[in-house]
This record gives sequence, structure tokens and C-alpha cells, in this order.
Amino acid sequence: MEDSVPMSAIVTLSDVKKDYPLGKLTVRALKGIDLTISTGEFTTIAGPSGSGKTTLLNLVGCVDVATEGVVTVAGQETGKLSDRELTKLRLHKLGFIFQSFNLIPVLDMFQNVEFPLLLQGGMTKAERHKRVRDIVDRVGLTDQLRQRPNELSGGQRQRVAIARALVTKPQIVLADEPTANLDSATGSSIIDLMKEMNEQDQTTFIFSTHDPHVMERAGRIVKLVDGLVVAG
Repeated sequence: MEDSVPMSAIVTLSDVKKDYPLGKLTVRALKGIDLTISTGEFTTIAGPSGSGKTTLLNLVGCVDVATEGVVTVAGQETGKLSDRELTKLRLHKLGFIFQSFNLIPVLDMFQNVEFPLLLQGGMTKAERHKRVRDIVDRVGLTDQLRQRPNELSGGQRQRVAIARALVTKPQIVLADEPTANLDSATGSSIIDLMKEMNEQDQTTFIFSTHDPHVMERAGRIVKLVDGLVVAG
């Protein structure tokens, strides 16, 4: 049997440390993280509250930069990028799914999903509309296209958030506690949907979670404790 070809690394963290000032003190949230994530992985970052999960996601998501060490995302060393270059990397390579959904209340579902494409630019109106309708169909919400977030259930809003994250066809999707506000059945269906898209499109998914049901579905579990990787 031939050996399978290893996937290329899409995220690497090398001896990454992150400090936050807290009054006169400095809190070290990450204490020297070494981690490589390959293209197409379905990875969960697990650990108790305060272990550094969200901090790690923020560094990979170019929302923050490391105090020490090297973070490389989609071939780019983030610590060397300008604010404008970081924004471009976020917009074109990354998708974000938040536990609070972060939908824009005054926009309907179609407009919420379309919004990242408008920010990106470069597509005609017809191309944007086709892309939005295709992804909304995949998340099963075509009948709700013109409803606003406050007219949708928690599960439906999370599906809108997934559609918005995926509409730009990002290489990496970051999900911070994506099932935290959902009942177990809805949460399970959301993970099914992400897993299906991961397998079909080779999109790399990186979650932070406490949820054992999410961990069961992960291809890999990276465990953090007190700002250090202890497994995975």
C-alpha cells in the first residue's frame, strides 16, 4: 500500500507566548505553544476556561499578535504584517464563527451572508447573489432568506453565521465555542454541517470548545492547560 501524501501545514505556531497587562501585573495567557495544523484538518482546541483557547484562536485569526514566537497562517508570518495586510489576510483566507453569532440586526439573512463578499469586492452583483444563495441552500435556510436575525431561532442564527463564514470560500474557519448557545440536538446538526463542508471542500476547521460532543467529532484534539499544549 502506498503511503498517503502528507497535507501541507496551513497554521504553525512556534514557541508562541502571549502576555496581557492586568493593572500593574502581566498575565501570560500562552506560555510557549508549538502547534502545526495541516490543510483540511478538523481540529478542536479543548481545555478549561482560562486555558488560552480563545487567545490561541485570536492569534491564528489575526485579531491579535503574539508577544513572542512566530505565528504563520496560510504561508504568511503574521508578526511581520502591517494592519492593512492582516485585514487582507483575515478577509481573504479566514472565516469566523462566534458563539454570540455577531449578526447585524438591521440586515436580513441574505444581506448578513453577503456582507463579507461586499467587503472583499471583485465580484459582480449576480456572482455575489449566486454565491450567497448556494451557501444558504447548503445550510438549509433558503426559506428564511429575507428574515432578520431576531426572527430566527438560535440554531438558524448559527447556520447563518456558518454561511457567512464560508461564503468567501476561506482556507481556514475558526469557531469559538460554536455550540455553546445551542441545545444538544441543534449543536450536533451544526457540527454535522461543518464536518460535511470540511470533507467536501477541504476547508480547515479549528474550534475552541468545552463540548464533549464536538470533541467526539473532531479529527484531532489539542488540549490546553494553563497556556500550554498538554496533548494533541
